[in-house]
Order: sequence, then structure tokens, then C-alpha cells
Amino acid sequence: MKKFMYKRIDLILLGIILLSAFLNIYNIWKNDYANAYYTAAVKSMLENFHNFFYASFDPAGFVTVDKPPLTFWIQTLSAAIFGLHGWSVMLPQALAGVGSVVLLYFLLKPTFGITGARIASLTMAITPIVPAISRSNNIDSMLVFTLLIGVWMLFKGVRKNKAIWVIGAFAMIGLGFNMKMMQAFMVAPAFYLFYITAAKVKWKKKIGILASATAVMMALSLSWAVVVDSVSAGDRPYMGSSQTNSVLELAFGYNGVARLTGQGQSTPGGGGADKGNGNEMQAPPNGMEQGEAPEGMTSGAPPNGQGGPNQANGANATNSDDSASNDSSNTDSSSTQDNTNSETQTSKDNGQRDFLSKGDQGGPGGQNGGGMFNTGTPGFFRLFQIGLADQISWVLPFALFGCVGLLSGIRLRKQWSDEEKESLFWLAWLGPVGVFFSIAGFFHQYYLIMLAPPIAAFVGAGWVKLFKLYQTEKGFKSMLLPIAILATTAFEVFTLKSYIDQIGMVWSIGVGVAGTLLSLALFFFKQKEKRATYFVSLAALLAILVIPAFWASTPIIYGDGNSVMPAAGPTTMGNGNMKMGEGQNSINENLVSYLKKHSDGETYLFATSNASSAAPYIIEGETVMAMGGFSGSDPILTTEKLEEMVKNNEVKYFLIGGGGPGGSSDLQTWIKEHGEEVPQEEWNGTSSNSDSDSDSNSGMPGRGGQSETLYKVEL
Repeated sequence: MKKFMYKRIDLILLGIILLSAFLNIYNIWKNDYANAYYTAAVKSMLENFHNFFYASFDPAGFVTVDKPPLTFWIQTLSAAIFGLHGWSVMLPQALAGVGSVVLLYFLLKPTFGITGARIASLTMAITPIVPAISRSNNIDSMLVFTLLIGVWMLFKGVRKNKAIWVIGAFAMIGLGFNMKMMQAFMVAPAFYLFYITAAKVKWKKKIGILASATAVMMALSLSWAVVVDSVSAGDRPYMGSSQTNSVLELAFGYNGVARLTGQGQSTPGGGGADKGNGNEMQAPPNGMEQGEAPEGMTSGAPPNGQGGPNQANGANATNSDDSASNDSSNTDSSSTQDNTNSETQTSKDNGQRDFLSKGDQGGPGGQNGGGMFNTGTPGFFRLFQIGLADQISWVLPFALFGCVGLLSGIRLRKQWSDEEKESLFWLAWLGPVGVFFSIAGFFHQYYLIMLAPPIAAFVGAGWVKLFKLYQTEKGFKSMLLPIAILATTAFEVFTLKSYIDQIGMVWSIGVGVAGTLLSLALFFFKQKEKRATYFVSLAALLAILVIPAFWASTPIIYGDGNSVMPAAGPTTMGNGNMKMGEGQNSINENLVSYLKKHSDGETYLFATSNASSAAPYIIEGETVMAMGGFSGSDPILTTEKLEEMVKNNEVKYFLIGGGGPGGSSDLQTWIKEHGEEVPQEEWNGTSSNSDSDSDSNSGMPGRGGQSETLYKVEL
């Protein structure tokens, strides 16, 4: 029995699983609350079913987060079991990352063998962006896991000729839509193509099954959106980041077409991000994804020659004081840097308690490769630019050569093998998604996890095929393997050149020498004895996997720097500049004490312009209103509605300012005209007229290091 179990268990796979679990989970317990925007929503969703169903950002159900609720439902269940902690809301994504590694193994093993499956799962585990995003409470790791479940169901349905599995596969895309909307549909072309080419049924039945699967996919995709949009606006929270309080508008607009075109990122509220300067992010509330860049800060040290030190994910991400209509001018980059440093100095003064620890700060990932959010310049070679290449593309050259080898024998008039059909599936995943990221106007680095499964599949299956061609073919096909190793080695050395200041020359020299010698050995000393060449070629593959493995471990080596916009990579430590979330994710305990003492039973302890300012207080159990949703520019309130809320004793205090997205200028004007400014010495322990150079004069500093002002409005 023991011998049977030993044969059934792939010990190498077990080792890869343990490696993936270590990369995804180790030390996540040091991250207090991860992405505070989403963690605040989980805190609110724990309150009652109404908040749970709508994914309400705040306990009173005023506004939702900007994504569908499925992933947050899972996070809420985890928090209900383990308590609300950073690790408890990150754990589902970390486990999903491990699950994706396991699924890829079982997807490739039947067709490409155990070696190809092992290589693919290992490549998936050490693709840098995979553990980076899995160590956060952002959605993408869970989305990829869900889609890979769909792939497993699709392959099983085709192999067993069972329609129910095929329909279930498309249903998983529908569930994915309820995690991150249109991003889930990026793999749909691959699903259709594979079933059309691989299913062994007549065309009439094939069309019927695809029609049924499509209907189920669309029904599941739109189910939550239709239910929410059909509920009266007065009976549910406002749909965060939408302009018309509609889930469907959010799905197909801001979270849909606008991602490709880059247009509409000026919404909500106009403005938008300046794309003309890869080093500066102006009017960021509308150029960034809600909940993923709530704080404009510096993060990480860029590679030498890549745009100056400490730019967060391609942007000197310090925000200006924008209103909903973005009437205010953008802050000059030099002055915002000064403000940022000022905020770092004041973040722990005046009775404030640090709310988020290092986990929500800037850090290792996201070296500056230019373009918005460090996503480079749109074009054919975008995925090979610094900022994207180091997250996803280390072994992309080898994957492309593997794809060529796998499809080298395909002919239109010849029946395709299972190997060729599945290779076409992975190409139909890789191609459209790769094209999207090459031309898209707006995305973040961690979206690139969508490319990890097909790249890993082509590395695993491709190595098996290229080695076979190396052994059995003559001429160019037999040389594809050493060419792939040499090309990938050259690309890795070229990419590492930008990080010499951070990690030195050792990595470049080691990988360059090993990869070159092993590829040359395959070139010039082609042996007839299969076993020797097998180990040489396997060693060559492992040599090109060393750098992505090191990059994948950087969140552990250097510490999780940025749970808001996760990325992997080394950073120069001790640079003295402020990191993501530092100073922003803290609460002013003096403010809380003052407001509770002077409260007359209002629904909200206070209202503020945007979710970034409100999130820390919500996580600590306070009911705070973000009047303009995440960015401060959602058109949720009018002055008439706000006046009604004040009269109804729903809110009395308003915390305004801070240099970030300031929300509606009309609302702020109304508050200032009808309210009374509360002296800072009463709620903050300092005088607003004290020396401007003092580190303790700015109260609870807002975005950009500017002080915030408390108003009391009574009608």
C-alpha cells in the first residue's frame, strides 16, 4: 500500500507546491491590513447581509467598492472564520495562487507528460508577478485560479465528450466576471476555439452546446449586476466609481472598454491622468484603478537610468488636490516630493497611530519603465520593456520558441493531434491577452498574471517538444532548443542591466555564463546518447529559471512593499523617501476622541471626501462617509442631498483637505459656507496658526502632506 501511494504521489510536484506556498504565504502575517480600501469593505461586509451582498465600502451602506463582490465574499468568509487581519483577507488569494500551480500541472500532464507538467507548474510558481499579487487582497490571483478551473472543466468535457463539463467551463468565466468584470472575458476566445477544434461531435450538436454554454456564461456574468441595477437607488449603496449608479455602466465602461482605450479614465468626475509624462501622475484619482492606488506616493528604487529614484510603479505618484470637476491645478512634482517627505515626518505625531504597517508601503516592486503606472509605452515590444518584462517576461522568449516547436508540424488539411489542439488553446489565451497589454491605455503591472498560465504552459510543453526535435530532427528544427536557451539568456542579461545598482553584476554574469555555455554545448556537442543531452538541456532550462525565481522571492527578501499595486523586484533600502501608504493609512486618535465626545448620535462619525481617508477609520470600527467614493469624484451627493442628511442628523462633522482627491468643489463650498471650522487645538492638540515648519502642525496630514480641516455643520 505504501509503495502504491509513493508511486501515486509526485514528490517533485509536492516540492513545487511547497515552494509556491512559501512564496505566496510566508510573512503575510506581517502585513496589518493590506489594501485598506478593500479591507475596509470586508470590515463593513461583516456587519450585515445588506453590506455583504452589495460589497459596501462603509458600514452604513453609503457606497460600494468598484468591483463585483464574489472575491470579497470569499475574503469576508475568511475574515469571519479567522478574524479581520491582513493575512486573513490575503489568505484566499495566496491559496488561489498555489491552486493555479497545481491545476496547471494536471492540465498539461495527460498530453505533454509528467516532465512538461512539472516544468509548467514550476514556471507558474516562480513567475514573479504570481506570488507578488497572491500576497495581497487584490482580485487577480483568485480570477486566474477560477479561469484555470474552467480550463480543467473544458479539457475534461472534450476528452469525455460531456456537454455538462463544457457548460460548466463557460460558467467559470461567468463567475470570473463577478470578480473583475470584463477581464474574465479575455480568455473566452480560447475556450471557443478549443471546443470547436477539439470536440468530437457533429457541428449541429457542437453549435448547440456552445450556444447553451454562452447563455449560461452571460446569465451568470450579468446576474448580480442586473439584480443590483433593478433595486431602487434609495434601497442600496451607490455603485462606487460609476457615473450613473449602475453596475452595467461600470462593467462595460470604466472596467471595460476604457481599459483598452485609456479613455474614460478621467471619469469619474473628469480630469484624468496625464499620459504625456511617464514619471508623473497628475490627477491620479481618475487615472488609477479604484482601490489599487489610493495613495499617491513614491515606491521602490528604479533601475539606474530609468527616470530617477523612488517612483511608484512608473509614476511619481503624488496626487494633486483635485475636485470632482478637477478645477484645481496639479501640484508641481518637486513640491509634491517635499510634501511627501513632510508627511513621512508627521505621520506618527499628534496622537496618530500607524494604521497599516510595512505591508501597504511602497517597496520592492515596480521599477520605473516609463509610461503610466510603470507599464511602458504601447507597442509591439511593450512586454519586453522594463517594468513589465521583470514581472512576467523573463522566459517569454523561450515560451515563444516552444510555441513554434509545438505548432511546427500543424497542417490545415491534416488532422491535428491533442498536442497541437491544446497548444492552439494556450496560444489563443496568450495572443489576445498579450495584444491587449501591448496596446492598452490603462492597466497595472499585476494584471499581467493573466499571461502567466499560457507562458508557463509553453515553457513546460515547449521544452518537451524542443528536446524531442533536438533529438530526432536535423537542421533548423533541431536547433530550436539551444537557440531558445541562448535568446532567453541574452534577454535576461539585457533586462538585468537596469538593476545593476540594486543587485550588482553577479546575477548577470552567472546567468549569462551558464546559459551561454549550456546553449553552446547543445549547439556544438550534439550527442547521440540521449541521457547526457537530456540533463544538459534540463540544466540549461533551469539556468534561465534562476532569475525569475529570485525575482519571485523579492517580496520575502525585501519585504512586501506595496499591497495596493503589487509588483516584484529588488529595491534600494534606506533611501529615506516615503513609501506607499506611509502616513496615509493611519488614524488620528485625538480626532476620534473629540468627535465621539461631541457626537449627538449621528449615523456617521464624520464625512470625508474620498475612501482613502475613510478606510483606516472604517477598519477600526468607525462609521465614516466617503462623500465621493474612492476617488472623491463619484457624483453621489448634491448639495441638496447633503443638506437633507445634515438636517436628518445623519452627519455633522466633515474632514476636508489633505491635498488628495478633494471631491466635489460644490460640496466643499457648501460645507465651508454653512459650517464652522473647528480649531485644530480642540481636535488635534495643535494650533492651526503654529509655525509652518513644525513637524506637528499639520494635524492628520492628508495626501500630499497638507493638513486637513474639520468643519461642523448644524442647520
